[in-house]
Amino acid sequence: MKIVNKFTKGIIFESEHTTMKETVMVAVLSGANLSRADLSWANLSWANLSGADLSGANLSRADLSGANLSGANLLRADLSGANLSWANLSRADLSGANLSWANLLRADLSGANLSWANLSGANLSGANLSWATLCDTLFEHTKISFRKKIVEVNFTEIKEKDE
Repeated sequence: MKIVNKFTKGIIFESEHTTMKETVMVAVLSGANLSRADLSWANLSWANLSGADLSGANLSRADLSGANLSGANLLRADLSGANLSWANLSRADLSGANLSWANLLRADLSGANLSWANLSGANLSGANLSWATLCDTLFEHTKISFRKKIVEVNFTEIKEKDE
């Protein structure tokens, strides 16, 4: 199976494995640079991608449910419409990432960098955002849990409080 560059379609990594999940996990274990990889629609559920370099990768509509992405570099990655429910994204760099309409139900985003990320329409119900960096993060029509009820939030009009 081959992992290709999303722009050039050139081969980034190749293995004899028959599934994309196995190929990606082997690539990560071998230290391969998967930046700008086209992994759209890939089934990577419960994959161990801890510390992976997926900066600028296309992971749109990928199934990453339960995946371990702790400490991963997802700078400017496209995760729009991806399923990240129950995923471990602790300490991951998601700055500038597109997470619009992503499912982050019960995801662990503790200590993650979400600066300049787009979370429009995302489902963050039950997600752990403790110690996450949220500078200039877009939350428009984003769903979160509040007192055990799912609510929609829009933080586009936040104003600084005068001291």
